[in-house]
Parts: sequence; C-alpha cells; structure tokens
Amino acid sequence: MTDHRHAVIVIAVMGLAVLATRIMPVLVFGRGEKVPEFILYLGRVVPYTAMGLLIVYCLRDVPVFEAPHGLPEIVSLSVVTGTYLWRRNTILSVVIGTALYMFLVQSVF
Repeated sequence: MTDHRHAVIVIAVMGLAVLATRIMPVLVFGRGEKVPEFILYLGRVVPYTAMGLLIVYCLRDVPVFEAPHGLPEIVSLSVVTGTYLWRRNTILSVVIGTALYMFLVQSVF
C-alpha cells in the first residue's frame, strides 16, 4: 500500500471514530430527553480524576533518593499550581510549568 493511501485510510478511520463519539450521546439519550444524574455526576468528577491520574503517572518515576532529588518536578509542579490559582488559566499554567521544567532539567540540574 502506498503512503498516501495509508494516510487517507488512517484519516478516514480517525474521522469516523470522532464522528461516532459525537453522535453516540444523541443516539443514546435522544435530543429532548433528560440526561441521567449519574452521567452528569461523571461529567463533574472525571476531569479532576483524570488530572490526578496524570499527575501520579508523571511523578511515579521521579528519583527521590538520587540527585537532584525531584527538585525540578517539585518546583515546576508548584509553579503550575500557583499560576493556576493566580490566573485560573489551565493552558497558561501548563505552558509555563513545562517551559520551566525543560529549563531546569536542561540547564540547571
């Protein structure tokens, strides 16, 4: 199979997957029906749960007993938290935290 044909197939499958996830709620709940409380509850708690999981996943292999003892991670996580609490802007805090972490890892530690 040529590279172009393969790319077109991959894009088509991805497009169908996205379309299916967008259409599924309409098919399951209909347009005028009330959304069940459990689904509304999941919509409120899953984003925070996913963020907690990502934090644990990112920090699980931090070498605490070896130099620099997780300092770049601790400093960056503190800056991300502080920036978010200050500006309430997720993207800004993640970008600043990532840039700071890259700076600390590549030039300081």
